[in-house]
Amino acid sequence: MPSSQHFVNQVRIPENNDWVIFILVGCIFLYVFMMNVIERDASLKDFLLQKYFDASNNLPSWIITSCVTTLTLSVLISQYIPIVPKYIADLQLLGYQLNKFGYTLLAVLFFYLLKSTLGFLFYQSIGDGKKWTIFYFTSTKFYFILSFLLIILCVAHYYFPIDKNKMFLYYICFFSFVFIFKVFFYLFHKNKILPEKWYYKFLYICTLQIAPLLLLWKLLFF
Repeated sequence: MPSSQHFVNQVRIPENNDWVIFILVGCIFLYVFMMNVIERDASLKDFLLQKYFDASNNLPSWIITSCVTTLTLSVLISQYIPIVPKYIADLQLLGYQLNKFGYTLLAVLFFYLLKSTLGFLFYQSIGDGKKWTIFYFTSTKFYFILSFLLIILCVAHYYFPIDKNKMFLYYICFFSFVFIFKVFFYLFHKNKILPEKWYYKFLYICTLQIAPLLLLWKLLFF
């Protein structure tokens, strides 16, 4: 009898991660569409090194890159969310309610929309609205590379035998490095995408980089 109980306790139901593949394939399809249609058959090197005044269709490329980054980031971190808040879980549409991935996607999407809207308003309020288009053109290149790293991490996370609990610490270190690198990338990029005055730069980093990130952390993990 004890041996049979031990056998039952050892039974594990395999995870069905087909949804991950569907999302990642969809993201790759979006990039193929972007490179072939929106960027007019541009090579990867040409896309990353193109200059602002030589580029076209910057806004659609930025939107697609943001969508892919949002999806891949949500796929990667959704399984670490402790619970879906009750006020979100109680919301139902046609009898369906949000799972951890749905809630994470909603939170990350809210994060990007809030940050982008505040960024646009920030540049308009300081009388530097023309620089906003250069800003999202330049940030598109950064997030394009980041999204590919996220796709690789998603594949490794869901389809390789790794210790997911230990990997969480590595993910925190990785995203901390990405955040610090992004700040320096924005500060010292040759396109000079941040405002000229130092106090505007400080204000941007504190209110539009750090504060939304803290809000996202609170939404997901508290």
